[in-house]
Amino acid sequence: MTKKPKQPWPTKAVMHQIYERHLWGGNETDFYSGEGSHNPEITKPYLEAVSTFLKSFTNPLTVCDLGCGDFNIGKQLTKYTKKYSAVDIVESLIERNKTLFKEDNLEFRYLDISKEALPQADCVILRQVLQHLSNAEIQNILKKLKTYKYIILTEHIPLGNFTPNKDIISGQGIRLKQNSGVNILEAPFNFKIKNEKQLNKYVLDDKKGRIVTTLFEVF
Repeated sequence: MTKKPKQPWPTKAVMHQIYERHLWGGNETDFYSGEGSHNPEITKPYLEAVSTFLKSFTNPLTVCDLGCGDFNIGKQLTKYTKKYSAVDIVESLIERNKTLFKEDNLEFRYLDISKEALPQADCVILRQVLQHLSNAEIQNILKKLKTYKYIILTEHIPLGNFTPNKDIISGQGIRLKQNSGVNILEAPFNFKIKNEKQLNKYVLDDKKGRIVTTLFEVF
């Protein structure tokens, strides 16, 4: 009898395991979203670029942070917004964040962003989230992003030329080892935008690639 191929774990279970087993580092007593959310060389220029954009509006924007993680980044952006909705797929992480971070304009929501309706906002932040997801899940998310005016997207991609959007099973890893990375403007996504502007780029090294943050204005 032929064995059926193993099915990938649901993304919710995978992300829960990553935090439970501290696969992105950190200590055993708390949640940790990895060096990309804690290394000052990476986070400081990112925060400067994003906060400058948010502060450029006379009337502060409402912001939806999809994949907010341990909130080490988001907690430094809330003061520049009218309302900040922070979303993550790990319920225990959201409950932890609710106890640690309390502001009048801040709410935390436990959602699977590829399957459930997203909070309304002017601007959505997706920081190193899509890179961990399969193409099918990315496609589901992109359909919902058309309702936002601005998208601030951060992706870890190779240096130089690469083949965009090679498919993966959702999880801890990303497409870098396949000399690939997410580009929502390329096939199979072909996401339509009005304008784009690079806000920030951090180069790790030849093997580890670069972390690029792009601002998209949607039609």
